[in-house]
Amino acid sequence: MDGKKIKKLDSALVHASGKIRVLKALEWPLDSEKIFLDNWRRGNLRLPEVTLQRQDLTSSITSLEAIVACCDKNQAVEKFLADTAQSYADCAHMLSHIGTPEFTRYSTKIYGRPDTVYKLQGQSPVDGAIFFLNVTDKLIGNADFPPAISDISATAFAGWLKAEVDEFFEKDCVEVVLDPNLASKALAGATRIRLRGSALFSSQDNQLLYHEAFIHTATLLNGKKQSNLRSLGLGAPRTTRTQEGLAVMAEILTNAIDITRLRRIALRVIAVKKALDGADFVEIFKFFLDAGQPPEESVRSAQRIFRGGDVRGGVVFTKDSVYLEGLLEVHTFMRVAIRDNRPGLIRNLFAGRLTMGDALRLDPFFRTGWLQQPLYVPVWASDMTKLAAAISFAVYLSNIKLEKVYLERAIEFEDEVHI
Repeated sequence: MDGKKIKKLDSALVHASGKIRVLKALEWPLDSEKIFLDNWRRGNLRLPEVTLQRQDLTSSITSLEAIVACCDKNQAVEKFLADTAQSYADCAHMLSHIGTPEFTRYSTKIYGRPDTVYKLQGQSPVDGAIFFLNVTDKLIGNADFPPAISDISATAFAGWLKAEVDEFFEKDCVEVVLDPNLASKALAGATRIRLRGSALFSSQDNQLLYHEAFIHTATLLNGKKQSNLRSLGLGAPRTTRTQEGLAVMAEILTNAIDITRLRRIALRVIAVKKALDGADFVEIFKFFLDAGQPPEESVRSAQRIFRGGDVRGGVVFTKDSVYLEGLLEVHTFMRVAIRDNRPGLIRNLFAGRLTMGDALRLDPFFRTGWLQQPLYVPVWASDMTKLAAAISFAVYLSNIKLEKVYLERAIEFEDEVHI
């Protein structure tokens, strides 16, 4: 391994990627939600009029593609640098084509499509989303599942979140700030977690702590502490699927996810597919509304899919399709790592912004100490014996064929035992 070459390429990558800020470039104007909902309430439902400026990132693209060309992809660290530089170049191309079909072409190259079928499994993320919706459909409206009451102000929620964050990140300072322009409820960086200032929160929003802080912020901070590979501290677009998979899995293993959140993730996958197939903004808004989401949440969900795209349909931002796909991939990766007695691969995922492939290819460098072990690891993943037990039990449960089981079987089984 050529250490001087890697250091030079790594430094160049950190510099060349600096101007590429995807979500910032795709933010809708703050008043667009209000205008759309005001028109809807007056019975004048129409497509929003939003124009985002295309980015001129020619110099960044040139620098990033030069890095790719210099890397030896047969060497694991250089392959990581090449793949990361290429993903930033793809994002730069995407932002250069906002509002055009090329935008979606690059988006699907980076984040994938929700209808891509897994070669070894014979199913797509859309199939998974439909499964979760079918399972939970009968539970919606059940009195045993009362809706969460959002009555906590953003200021109060930020105070609680800050206390939890300070306790976890004991060697770093992470701010929690309110941002009135934020499309999502929360967005995490390495040193700052932003909350939508106009939002009301519920007790069930504690999932933001496990998702945003203990995964997204933690992996960024861990990556920035990698002295030999600083680019592990970049929020590289190619790592999004693994990152969101880890984050949703964190919600599940900490019992922080609820049925509404699970359905929202599944609904977004299907909505991305519908929008790719030509559904416009109004149709997607109605889709979320008909699925039981409040009007405010429905318009925000539709905005997420059409940011950077075309509200008439067909040109969309496909990032929301990775959450469910990432969850299934990360859970499977962890299962196989436990099965093959390689639990260290799981820990690698927290050492920076990596894909699952990176965790595997770079494992020799973690074992030699050239790459540092992560400083911040969430509780659910810090004890491999407990995580192994939880995953092993999940593997066992997957063998039970529920289509052959019915509730009355519990009574029949008792009768059989006592004969």
